[in-house]
Amino acid sequence: MSMSWATDSLTRAERRALSGTSPRPARFNLARTAWTNAALGLGGLLVLLVLWWLGTDVLASQDSFIRHFSPTAAIPKLITLLSGSDLPVHILVSLRRVLVGLGFALLIGVPLGLAVGNFQRLNSATSPAFQFLRMISPLSWMPIAVMVFGVGDDPIYFMLAFAAVWPIVLNTAEGVRRLQPAWLSLASSLAATRWETLWHVILPGVLGHVLTGLRLAIGIVWIVLVPCEMLGVSAGLGYFILDTRDRLAYSELMATVLMIGLLGFLLDAGARALYRLATRSHA
Repeated sequence: MSMSWATDSLTRAERRALSGTSPRPARFNLARTAWTNAALGLGGLLVLLVLWWLGTDVLASQDSFIRHFSPTAAIPKLITLLSGSDLPVHILVSLRRVLVGLGFALLIGVPLGLAVGNFQRLNSATSPAFQFLRMISPLSWMPIAVMVFGVGDDPIYFMLAFAAVWPIVLNTAEGVRRLQPAWLSLASSLAATRWETLWHVILPGVLGHVLTGLRLAIGIVWIVLVPCEMLGVSAGLGYFILDTRDRLAYSELMATVLMIGLLGFLLDAGARALYRLATRSHA
């Protein structure tokens, strides 16, 4: 009787607090946080654009060379280039090279990372060599890559894969080390084969780490790509930058730089969305 009376005397807010429910749905709070973060991000980009405009259009003198790179010239030129046929072709060529380089890096890096993470002796044997190799700039391989693979796409694929493989290897190996031992014990107690353990326990367990390594690899590859495309090729964003420089088309050059930044931003956003989707589905 006393418990019933005490419960009835509680206010609606107190009953919500006891039952663990909130007057505002969690989904609403998440949406509000997302919109706030998006607004702050757009505000930061707007500040960057204003600073660019001030430095090239307002503070620079009328005869200053830097006025060729102003946003008032570059942004309209970017729209014009995108409506044409030249720049989209160079974009597609660059994206194809990135995908091929990342594909090779995943094919090499994931199995190698799984092996290094599973076998301590292999990790001890390879760790110094991996740390040494990953500290070598991929661009320093340019002369050797051209002499070995010739002029064309092959040396670019090699340098992009070399740049991308190390974050994938190291993050995959770290993911294997962080696997819950109880998962492996459960798989063993259920008489799972090595292939079943790999497919149903290890790979889902390390997927988040692999995607983290992939996101880091995308950032590295996108930075390395442009100078790679300035070497003995006739298409790609790096080649197009050299072409605009030789033609003294400075507004087109700055528009291409903007396009490189925009594509890199979209690639990173895609990698982050893929990570969220994969981790949510395996949560």
